[in-house]
Amino acid sequence: MGRLPLSRFSVLDLCHARAGPTAVRQLADWGARVIKVEPPGAMSRDVIDSRREGFDFQNLHRNKKSLSLNLKTEEGLLIFKRLVERADVVVENFRSTVKYRLGVDYESLRKINPRLVYGSISGFGQTGPYAKRPGVDQIAQGMGGLMSITGLPGQGPVRVGIPMDDLCAGLLLAQGILMALIEREETGEGQWVHTSLLEAQVFMLDFQAARWLLAGEVAGQAGNDHPTGIPTGLFPTADGQINIAASGANLWERFCAAAGARDLLQDPLYASGPLRSKNRKSLNEKIALIIRERPSAYWIELLNEVGVPCGPIYTIDQVFADPQVMHLEMARPSRHRRLGPLKLVGQAINMTATPEPEELSATPDLGEHKEEVLMELGFSEAEIEDLAARQII
Repeated sequence: MGRLPLSRFSVLDLCHARAGPTAVRQLADWGARVIKVEPPGAMSRDVIDSRREGFDFQNLHRNKKSLSLNLKTEEGLLIFKRLVERADVVVENFRSTVKYRLGVDYESLRKINPRLVYGSISGFGQTGPYAKRPGVDQIAQGMGGLMSITGLPGQGPVRVGIPMDDLCAGLLLAQGILMALIEREETGEGQWVHTSLLEAQVFMLDFQAARWLLAGEVAGQAGNDHPTGIPTGLFPTADGQINIAASGANLWERFCAAAGARDLLQDPLYASGPLRSKNRKSLNEKIALIIRERPSAYWIELLNEVGVPCGPIYTIDQVFADPQVMHLEMARPSRHRRLGPLKLVGQAINMTATPEPEELSATPDLGEHKEEVLMELGFSEAEIEDLAARQII
């Protein structure tokens, strides 16, 4: 297979936790040469499984090289700056004061390499009244409104079951870095690209935010029902539960015809979208009486056949056993020198001319590539051994 689309770019990864590593993973998976710069003796305390060989660390940091480097020492910082001279991108998610204290902030590094694209993720932004606050995903979910619209009506705030803000901020930063690299082709200059967990969450509110900004409506919890598209929600079957999305006149008519519920089409309570929304509770109750008469597989096949979206409610193991997920190869193979064969979460981007590699490179051991990286800078084996002995690397 030919080179991946980002193979010509070199990235220095200073990230911890999840949002920054998510951004860098996007670059690494598509071919960027990523050097993860970590403190000597670093512990992976910032991921779900605290062991470096645990599932979370392995999934976050694949396709990278590792250099252990003590940036708090003069020699360690000088080595990092030599790497910056050759790099295209630096990505960090330190608290705002840390990068300045270490001397690895954008203004300091752009003096070394004006073409550098510098990517940052913070909790609340690089400036403003909350800029120095520590920020994590759940705090941003709450401040960004997501927890107020998640969960059953009257239940009270509920967090989403994945680190939504970390992941979205990481994906947005990766996109911003790519835009900056494209612009650099015209200007010859790099730039600082940054986002935050709070900005990502507000952006991801999407139509719920627009409801407030344009219509003055404050969304509340709608549970498993879609807040505006009715009927869309979770319905019990004879052997489980399924999701059905029959909003809009055409889908509503198809659903009623397929379900043998033409009487609902004639009912004046449900004659229009606004009426179906107003009378959602009674409508859902009547639909539930129909759906619970047959098993899930029956409805999934019947409704999809007539073009009404319908699907099962999977646990995570069932997700990866689904034939469509298997066809899409969302579990990608990797091989770790101690753990052996692994399965990692695949990319959700498909490119006809540049397919994802057949196998992902396993997450490296701490400092695994120090000899390779430092020898490229001109260090001898003896010098590298001396740096290791003095805990610079």
